[in-house]
Amino acid sequence: MRTISITSARADLYNLIDLASETSEPIQITGKRNNAVLISDKDWKAIEETLYLLSIPGMRESIIEGNNTPIEECFDDPGW
Repeated sequence: MRTISITSARADLYNLIDLASETSEPIQITGKRNNAVLISDKDWKAIEETLYLLSIPGMRESIIEGNNTPIEECFDDPGW
């Protein structure tokens, strides 16, 4: 993860937002009082969706089961 000071981040915020969006790499911004992480909107939405899905009881197991199921077994119609 790239780390940058808050002073540098402030001076180059537009480019950092572009970089985070283009690379999907988080950027750690460090300050004297606190630190933060900059990620793209797309990546944040993916994280939120993952957290939501994993909060549903049994969803994790269902995803694992589905991932382990051969594609041929996923259709009722043999014509697929």
